[in-house]
Amino acid sequence: MRITTITNWAYGITVVLTALSGASFMMSSRSALEERAAVEEHLTLDTLAEELALGAELRSDEARLYVMRGEERHLEAFRAEEESERRREATAARLIAQGLAPGEAEALKEVVRDAEALDKIELSAIEAFQRGDKDAAQDALFGPEHERFQKALLQTVAHFRDLTAARTGAQLEAAQDRSNLWSLVAKVMLALTGALFVAVLYFVLRRRVAMPLMRMTGIVSRLAKQDYTVEVPVDRRADEIGEMNEAIEIFRANLIEREKLDGERRADQRTKDMILQMMHRVQACQNQEELAEVVVRFAPQIFPELAGGLYILNDSKTALARAGAWLEPQHSPAAFPASACWGLRRGRSHESGTSGSDVPCQHLDMSGAATLCVPLTAQGDMIGLLYMEGREEEALGPGGLRLYLELIAENVGLAIANLQLREKLIALAVRDPLTGLFNRRFLDEALQLHGQDRSSEPLTCLMIDIDHFKRFNDQFGHDAGDLVMQYVGQTLRETVGAAGSAYRFGGEEFTVLLPGLGEQEGTEMADTLRQKIASATLSHSGQVLGTVSASIGVAASPLDGSVATLITRADAALLEAKAAGRDRTMAASQIKKAAARKSS
Repeated sequence: MRITTITNWAYGITVVLTALSGASFMMSSRSALEERAAVEEHLTLDTLAEELALGAELRSDEARLYVMRGEERHLEAFRAEEESERRREATAARLIAQGLAPGEAEALKEVVRDAEALDKIELSAIEAFQRGDKDAAQDALFGPEHERFQKALLQTVAHFRDLTAARTGAQLEAAQDRSNLWSLVAKVMLALTGALFVAVLYFVLRRRVAMPLMRMTGIVSRLAKQDYTVEVPVDRRADEIGEMNEAIEIFRANLIEREKLDGERRADQRTKDMILQMMHRVQACQNQEELAEVVVRFAPQIFPELAGGLYILNDSKTALARAGAWLEPQHSPAAFPASACWGLRRGRSHESGTSGSDVPCQHLDMSGAATLCVPLTAQGDMIGLLYMEGREEEALGPGGLRLYLELIAENVGLAIANLQLREKLIALAVRDPLTGLFNRRFLDEALQLHGQDRSSEPLTCLMIDIDHFKRFNDQFGHDAGDLVMQYVGQTLRETVGAAGSAYRFGGEEFTVLLPGLGEQEGTEMADTLRQKIASATLSHSGQVLGTVSASIGVAASPLDGSVATLITRADAALLEAKAAGRDRTMAASQIKKAAARKSS
């Protein structure tokens, strides 16, 4: 019930009691005793009837809760209320014996009978529930018989109260009529006294209690809705209202602190979840480009106030190049020497610019912005650098962020090291160490895959042999021969480019595969290669090696034969080119046509 409602009721009751007290003071003792007896009898009977009805309802509620939930506290409450019910029934029996009116006595007996009937139903339901028959217990407590007795009890209570109210009201009215003549002057005086008392009561309750409580209720309601902008007015009163006001202020401060902690916890959990997602994707990357893309995508989500970049050391461990960046970092270049970073020198995180107390990294500009360099390491080896900078002169945040950065750096460093190791192993497995071209094994795999998956698509093969290669080895030494091989390999790689793949077949022989091209396009590519190879004069250790020429055999599939015979046909064409005087291109189809003319 609201405070204002309570205040109004208190005001009305005070007026009535004051008036009754003044009237009874002036009345004769006999009229006062009769009036008091009538009022007390009415209140006793009314209270008894109300308690009987209310007690029956409470016991029904506890019994229903017990059979629904099975909690012993409801059974204990039911039994406790049962004892109270027995005392009220004993009081009713005494009142009946003392001589109530016949109608009232009969109505009160009916109330007791209905209450006992409800007790029997509820006790049987509880016994059924304790036996394990929950459905029967619930049917009994929520069934029509229980509802009928309960309604009958309430109706009988209402009828009893009406009877007692009518009788005691008549007695009271008679007593008041006798006293009115003798108490008129006293009533007027008491009315004036009551008016003065009510004025004081209004000031105390409304101004000192009700209004502050209404204001505090509004504050508490807004706090319950998480509106922490509400201000608690300062109230230095040394009474209960002042203490309550102080308690609300403490409560508000605690709620604000709790909300702050909850927000930090949610943000921290989100950061951990994002880091976990990032690590899962980093571990699934197939190359360093994919890894850099993953870091660039997730870093601004994890650290939205920090710009930065991912740097990777070159093979010689002397310089760093930026593999990816996010949120446009401004204070570090895209590439710089490894010696320019104190983080790499020390092998641990290095913060620059926040307070000027530490040495700034040399790769930073002179803006004095807050930056953090976290080295990427794996098994004690430097791999790269994770660079972060605060945007708009902002600090790098709490120490927890640095822990997350170092955790990310550790995982990213291991992932990069694994990818680099994998790339080296793949290169060793499929590359020729002298020329850098693909090796013979990789050529066989490429031809096998093409024959399995794309046998109907055009594929041209060039077999290339360096003319008189033995002369370079015999005349200038094997180092000069290696130089010639490297030169031819580089020429093949640069000339073929994206049109195909170049391989070292073995010795001084090379192979080029041109997917999607026919024999005519392959012949044109072969002539271009010969011209490029012969266009430069080589020298080694101050000796002029001269120009290099090559003989090339060309074969195509599937029009001129299958992929399985492609190398054989191209090699046969190469032999024909060498037999015809070297430094020329010979197509397998030309050999076939010449053989056909010879046979005819």
